[in-house]
Amino acid sequence: MEELSRRDFLKLSGGTTAGLVLFGKLGPAKLAPSVSSFSLKKKIGEKISICPFDATGCGFIVASEGGKITNIEGDPEHPINRGGACSKGASLYQIANNERRLSQVLYRAAGGTKWEEKSWEWALDEIAKKIKTTRDANWKEKDKDGYVVNRTEAIASLGGAGLDNEECYLLSKAMRALGLVYLEHQARL
Repeated sequence: MEELSRRDFLKLSGGTTAGLVLFGKLGPAKLAPSVSSFSLKKKIGEKISICPFDATGCGFIVASEGGKITNIEGDPEHPINRGGACSKGASLYQIANNERRLSQVLYRAAGGTKWEEKSWEWALDEIAKKIKTTRDANWKEKDKDGYVVNRTEAIASLGGAGLDNEECYLLSKAMRALGLVYLEHQARL
């Protein structure tokens, strides 16, 4: 028997693979099953959604009945997760259906012992006041060398991986407009 050289082996392998692909014996359809062959969707009020936990963008099918979420499962037709879910994505149902989940703003005054229910409008106004007060009290127009810096070092911003690129861009622009210099992102930590 004649010894097969490396060059001959590569020619034979390439030719065999090309022949199988050309004659339909091997190809993408044969290598991986079509995700459309799976049918996990239920027939009650279903909507397609994206996982809120990180910026991966995994797709989920959210089923609801009577205004209440009854099931959440990975979308088998979604190109990113193809029906799968990480441990965080698998727990999405618990976010919507958890009796311990807060549904309103709770506030406890400094030194207080009781929580009070407040409106979102009140909470956002209070946050804005605190940011403005802290910013104004710690504003620096010039550094120690006399250079104009117009900044505050008393506030920092931490972004989350649930934000997409556009949201991160807007957040960084807003923080820079406020004069913040300490911006960080959870995905880099």
